[in-house]
Amino acid sequence: MSNTLHRIVAASLLGGALLTVIACGAGQLQVPPARRLVIYSGARLAPPQERMDEVYHWVSEQWDSISRDPGFWIETTPTEGPVYPWEELELTLNPQQDTAIIAYQGPPGMNLPARRAFVIYAHLHLMTAVDRLDRWLPDAAGSDEFETEKAILARTAETWLFQRSVLDAPPNGILDELMFVAENGYLDAFVLIARPGEFVEARREWLAANPDRTDAYVEWFRETFERDPPGLRGGSNSR
Repeated sequence: MSNTLHRIVAASLLGGALLTVIACGAGQLQVPPARRLVIYSGARLAPPQERMDEVYHWVSEQWDSISRDPGFWIETTPTEGPVYPWEELELTLNPQQDTAIIAYQGPPGMNLPARRAFVIYAHLHLMTAVDRLDRWLPDAAGSDEFETEKAILARTAETWLFQRSVLDAPPNGILDELMFVAENGYLDAFVLIARPGEFVEARREWLAANPDRTDAYVEWFRETFERDPPGLRGGSNSR
């Protein structure tokens, strides 16, 4: 895909959805009302409108950069089965153009809302690699790998929360997990249990400081999603 074509595709991924924001008054923007989210288990989220207004502004700015910055490009590749954002992310840095390739579940050209969230995740990792994360996540810039990953996943989760609540995106099993995990304060457990070989020291320290947290998280996850959390499932250790 040429860089020009990629920019057109990238701009359309979120740009079309953000056109649902209604112009009103003297050039002001009104974000559609945030709706309450309820999943099959009965677990629910009710994001405040003020928070969703704030998310709209930063996600618009970030997407504008993704669409226009000529220094990098992000490619999405579809897969048949579910995949977490970190499982199939490839970064390539070079003087001509830095590149991120990330997989998402769905046929080509479909499941656009999920693609948007995965692109945000890939973009933030690419910005970390080129030492530009401070523009998008200033509090995470310079943090260790675990804290940076948590910040990136939290931003990805909030992107999905905005799309589900404000833009009425359809459910997505992987992203709904991430969204509910982040909103219920279990992001540490989610990352460290799903990816035990990546953040070994952080996991050791977390387990020592939170001896009962794993059981609480696993119980909550099973009640919320009616399955084991990633990292504790048979077969694939992550899906």
